[in-house]
Amino acid sequence: MYAAVRESPVGTDALRAFAAGAEADATAVRWSYRRDFGRVRLLMVDSRAARVLEEGKRSMLDPSEAAWLREQALDGRGSYDHLLIGTSLPWLLPHLVHDVEAWSSVLCRGDKGPRWARLGERLRRGADLEHWAAFPESFDRLAELIAEVGTGPEAPATVCVLSGDVHHAYVAEPDWPGRAAPDARVVQLTCSPVHNSIPPSIRLGFRFGWSAAARGLGRVFARHGGLSRPAVGWRRTGGPWFGNQLMTLSAHGRSAVLRLEHARQEESGARLTTVTETRLSG
Repeated sequence: MYAAVRESPVGTDALRAFAAGAEADATAVRWSYRRDFGRVRLLMVDSRAARVLEEGKRSMLDPSEAAWLREQALDGRGSYDHLLIGTSLPWLLPHLVHDVEAWSSVLCRGDKGPRWARLGERLRRGADLEHWAAFPESFDRLAELIAEVGTGPEAPATVCVLSGDVHHAYVAEPDWPGRAAPDARVVQLTCSPVHNSIPPSIRLGFRFGWSAAARGLGRVFARHGGLSRPAVGWRRTGGPWFGNQLMTLSAHGRSAVLRLEHARQEESGARLTTVTETRLSG
């Protein structure tokens, strides 16, 4: 499309035709892309338009998109030191939120009957239950891909899942129960830099979502839905942080440093101040 627009004196017709085609069939256009910055590989994944929403076949990524992600992650493995997977929707959520989203997906599928299915659909739409947790098989497939990429002598130093969407920031790290963890350090880095105003009640809700009590409550939903344990467990290792903020990931060789900064208003004007700095590898 870029080439077509450059070749035309105006390019409007080509751009309009492209937009119309994308609107008619979102899967006809790949919005995902790969960029290699030295020995850092960035895979930006379309976790919005590439979904399959037909009940019984629901998936965060359609087969073509999933195959593309796998191909790009495994291509030339050993030629990069850090793999960044960008998905606007977090992979690892507070445990209670994860279990409720997975439970809702079971209800909507009709496993508990039509009355529960109607309740599940109202809940899914009303509460925007649309993250990776709402697509349990996709959640597990991403976990398996990350484990495969991150294991062995050609494994990168880090695999970082980069997300926003949830109006606050946190760091979470997975583990693989019953099997050896990947050689790479795997982290979910979530930051919503410019966020909606969050009242104290919602902040308390986010904090509670990571608590042991919330995890226990989430298991109640999971048992009711007959859900098996997800492919990974995880724990929060940073946050939650609230406010306008930026996360910066700095890589040099096989070392990586994460910095979180908050925007603060001072007499001299607004400025960023460092809240935390953590070495992820090296």
